[in-house]
Amino acid sequence: MSTEKKTYKIILSGGGTGGHIYPAIAIANELKSRFPDAEILFVGAKDRMEMEKVPQAGYAIKGLWISGIQRKLTLKNLMFPFKLLSSLYHARKIVKQFKPDVAIGTGGFASGPLLQVATSKGVPALIQEQNSFPGITNKLLAKKVQKICVAYDGLDRFFPKEKLIKTGNPVRQDLLDIDSKVAEAKKYFNLKEGKKTLLVIGGSLGARRINQLIKEELDYFNTLNIQVIWQCGKLYYKTYKIDGNEKHVQLHEFINNMDLAYAAADIIISRAGASSVSELCIVGKPVIFIPSPNVAEDHQTKNAMAIVNENAAMLIKESDLVVDFENKFTQLMASPEKQQELGDNIKKLALVHATKEIVNEVEKLLKK
Repeated sequence: MSTEKKTYKIILSGGGTGGHIYPAIAIANELKSRFPDAEILFVGAKDRMEMEKVPQAGYAIKGLWISGIQRKLTLKNLMFPFKLLSSLYHARKIVKQFKPDVAIGTGGFASGPLLQVATSKGVPALIQEQNSFPGITNKLLAKKVQKICVAYDGLDRFFPKEKLIKTGNPVRQDLLDIDSKVAEAKKYFNLKEGKKTLLVIGGSLGARRINQLIKEELDYFNTLNIQVIWQCGKLYYKTYKIDGNEKHVQLHEFINNMDLAYAAADIIISRAGASSVSELCIVGKPVIFIPSPNVAEDHQTKNAMAIVNENAAMLIKESDLVVDFENKFTQLMASPEKQQELGDNIKKLALVHATKEIVNEVEKLLKK
């Protein structure tokens, strides 16, 4: 067949946060393994983290001058129409020069203008929605794209039903077999035998309220004979420098070997960003979600509730931490049965072949 000879050109856009960037990179990696000759180009927002992370992953990226709309009247909002016009103009130039065979959006500011332009030029397109409650960009694009890959049920409330495919969210492949890495993980983090290990993760940039909580509870964890691996994030690392007495705590700005961190953990405290939730389903350990209240349409709470409703995790709101945290944490620690139940139930929700299934859909669009 002549189609096999064709060198495909694939354009991807997603960014602003790790939750939009890493899925896009995972999809690109899978496409590259199926079509080694394919030309792959990313489009991101100029001053966001994708401009650094995508080249690190080995892909070319072009930046658009775009940002989101703030929820209050600010100078940034007054600039928004100009940014939008600028980004549409540059997206048009990129699409015209690159001539993609397919366009893929994983959410974030830049994917709006890019997919808007690509679909208007007749380029087949697919979006991947990570959250249980979609962002404004994907809601607007839904009418224009051919396929919408989702990670949760019930998204036909927002998207045309006939375009939906439940694939799950792309996750790091090194998480699929963490059970075999427990010994290596304990050695890597220099953990003590006979102590339970708590892993605390607040997203790629860190989470102020979770960090405050952990700092306040260090003595409490010590009385429970718990050691802590604490990823506090780049913004907070200097604030929380641990003094020499805290032998049971390790503070990390960022953890590169997340597979080992998950393997070492007995219990996990986490934000409820979509990609974190998807990873934690695969990891299959007991989780306490503390969703960020500062995200659009409170989608982290909705992500977490989708798991909690299956009796597969616990949730404590930021506003309830002072009253509830020690109480709920003590109950969980006191019940190995509850820990086992939460771990087993969350693992049942894992969709481990998400990346492959998304790329199967991309391949169908390429072959049309």
